[in-house]
Amino acid sequence: MHMSHVGGSGGPYPGEEAEQPLGNARRDVDGPPTEAHSSFTLLSGNMRHISHTGPRPKGASMSVEVSEAAIAGVDLDVLDEIQRRVLWLAVRIVDAANRERQTGDGIKVGGHQASSASLVTAMTALWFAYLRAEDRVSVKPHASPVFHAIKYLLGDLDRSYLTTLRSRGGLQSYPSRTKDPDDVDFSTGSVGLGAAAPLFAAAVRRYVDAHWGSDHPRPPRFIALLGDAELDEGNVWEAIADPATQGLGNVMWLVDFNRQSLDRVVPGVRIAQWRGQFEAAGWHVVEVKYGRRLREAPASVRGWIDLMSNEQYQALFGLTGPKLREVFLDGAPAEVGEAVAGLPDDELARLVQDLGGHDLVAMLEAYAQCDAVTDRPSVVFAYTVKGHGLPIAGNPRNHSALLTAEQIATLRESMGPAGDWDRFDPATPAGILCNQRREALRRPPANVALDVTVPTATGVRTTRPVSTQDSFGKILVDLSRNERLAPYLVTTAPDVATSTNLAGFINRMGVFAPAEQRAWSPDPLLRWTEGPQGQHIELGISEMNLFLLLGQLGLSGDLHGRPLLPVGTVYDPFVCRGLDAFIYGVYSGARFVVAGTPSGVSLAPEGGAHQSSITASIGLELPNVTYIEPAFATALDWLLCDALGRIAAGPGEAPTAVPAEEGAYYFRLTTRPLDQTPFEEARARHGDAVLRRQVLAGAYSLRESNVDGPSVTLAATGAVLPEVLAAARELEEEGIAANVVDVTSPDRLYSAWRRTLRQGVRTATTPSQAGALRAAFPDRAPIVTVHDAASHAMAWLGSALGVPCVPLGVDEFGQSGSIPELYELHDLLPGSIVNAALAALSL
Repeated sequence: MHMSHVGGSGGPYPGEEAEQPLGNARRDVDGPPTEAHSSFTLLSGNMRHISHTGPRPKGASMSVEVSEAAIAGVDLDVLDEIQRRVLWLAVRIVDAANRERQTGDGIKVGGHQASSASLVTAMTALWFAYLRAEDRVSVKPHASPVFHAIKYLLGDLDRSYLTTLRSRGGLQSYPSRTKDPDDVDFSTGSVGLGAAAPLFAAAVRRYVDAHWGSDHPRPPRFIALLGDAELDEGNVWEAIADPATQGLGNVMWLVDFNRQSLDRVVPGVRIAQWRGQFEAAGWHVVEVKYGRRLREAPASVRGWIDLMSNEQYQALFGLTGPKLREVFLDGAPAEVGEAVAGLPDDELARLVQDLGGHDLVAMLEAYAQCDAVTDRPSVVFAYTVKGHGLPIAGNPRNHSALLTAEQIATLRESMGPAGDWDRFDPATPAGILCNQRREALRRPPANVALDVTVPTATGVRTTRPVSTQDSFGKILVDLSRNERLAPYLVTTAPDVATSTNLAGFINRMGVFAPAEQRAWSPDPLLRWTEGPQGQHIELGISEMNLFLLLGQLGLSGDLHGRPLLPVGTVYDPFVCRGLDAFIYGVYSGARFVVAGTPSGVSLAPEGGAHQSSITASIGLELPNVTYIEPAFATALDWLLCDALGRIAAGPGEAPTAVPAEEGAYYFRLTTRPLDQTPFEEARARHGDAVLRRQVLAGAYSLRESNVDGPSVTLAATGAVLPEVLAAARELEEEGIAANVVDVTSPDRLYSAWRRTLRQGVRTATTPSQAGALRAAFPDRAPIVTVHDAASHAMAWLGSALGVPCVPLGVDEFGQSGSIPELYELHDLLPGSIVNAALAALSL
């Protein structure tokens, strides 16, 4: 495999020595010049009648045919006019937010004029000459003003929003699927995740097309625009190395290679390292280094630019006239000075600042070359400068700098729009192209609901002690027997499918692979056939990738027109490893089920590194997530089927009395087998209809005491219920009425209580106690909460009920041992629970 190089004269082609990347060498200069920019370096020089291919080095893989096809039918004059207007609008959007809108709090609104400017050419070429309606694009966070400017010119954003950047109800700081008014494909903001999302979206698209076919003659393209600093994020490399993302020829990452981070001009350039890492992962690499002028310049000029330090090269963008020539030639070989001696100062500036990422033809050529490679993903390194076209170009402190009022006025004059917020006249060539592209990119409405009914239960029953993890696997197998429902079920796990009880489902439904694979394992319990019709996607050991994939599976209806019922499993302690991607998925509006198992210290012999305590709190506090922790098989059956039913119905739909919920369902399960008799006794006492309603609402009365004496309530969640029931019996022997409440979802109980409080706050009325709380806790008795998780996760119940509360839980790291030994360590044994109840009664 070799690297393809667009727009350079000395790229590393077969049989040739690889050149040094721009700015790779380290040389010290006297510091960046402070002379102010006296004129603007405007986006120009991409005229349609110029020679755009230039001399190509021997062995170059960029064929003339691909180059010609890249710009066939493209009017480069019009594209250049559009990109100038895009730059103006992007800059003006940030300017208006900071200079014309009064926030009253004295805090800078912010925005990124320079970071937007570096991608204007690349994004103009994409939206106005390349994308199809079915393609999906992730825009780097700091380029959001450019994105909104493009959507405005296409007629997809109302003019009123252009002055609302970073205001309530307005344009978000960074692209947001759920909060921006225009059509955003992928939320970005958390660095690295927006880059990886299209990769997993493409994997989902491959899965969807394998199962249902495609309506498109060519696969939709999935594109990520990312900053070069995002390649410092480890999740990026986890994503490209995962087996589930291999061979995706419809993926293109475009790296805005401006060689600046938030704080500084990066001293060294790591392009050779990154290129090697991408190639090692099987990616096709394109480097867009030079624009037309530098391509046609003497080789000595390019060679000198390649050897300059990054700081020296970037300093050239803040200079004009003789000072630019002086700094450019500082340390250069004599032949470089001779080569540029005849160039006027302004021409020299245009030459040395001519990077490929700001050349429309070079970018369109790169896109075409990526299209020509269909057996693997592509990455394009587009050399740019932060702030291109602005007086702050290349300044090491320009990341969030704002143009002054005088600079805005000068830019307005040079850009020439009749009004600050004008679209193009629809009768002009630019206006006609905008209208044509709007129609070409129009999409059908999203399909987010399934026309199938998820049963209220599978009827899982057992006469022996069973764990919720084991029951989870049996329920999924039963659901896979439902012929109408089964095709939409898809499971995934980061190499923990067997140990989280997905093996039965996988044996029935198979492992997804783009092509049929021969099965070699003789193990009759692991009949993992691999092929295009498999319904389990196996990942490498990466929890970040698990949640990135679940997030994209959970958006399949919106992005691909085919809703799915995604179910993932992960070791519960390692939910924290993937938390950033978990948050990203639910922030983006994804709907899925994830089971964290085994949870807590109940997997006692594994020790502290494999024991979780704060994950319950994560589930309780994370927006757009409903956290559920049942103890008994039938309760899990009801809750899991209900969650899948809500996902199938689509957002905003509630098939039960519980209010509609958005996002994901997080089940915290355990490997500890529990006797099912207490639940069956409660079932006989309440009846299925009442009990199911209470289980779904978040809590029900598991054991009711008939002792005539002081009353206490023991509220517990999950695996600790045997100890709680034993403590209740001990308390009754001492004449204390101990009622036991099984809290199946602390999250739903808390949400119901919080809703009543919020209504009271907003209406200045006395809030009533939530119905679910009243039903499960009819007596205002002192309470003890018991949980194989951090004790504070249920401590709020005392406040909600207005009674004394003693919370018990896991508040320090565990260790290896038996369950009784570890429960003793964390005060979860019956004796400790009894003492806690006596303490609650005395408060």
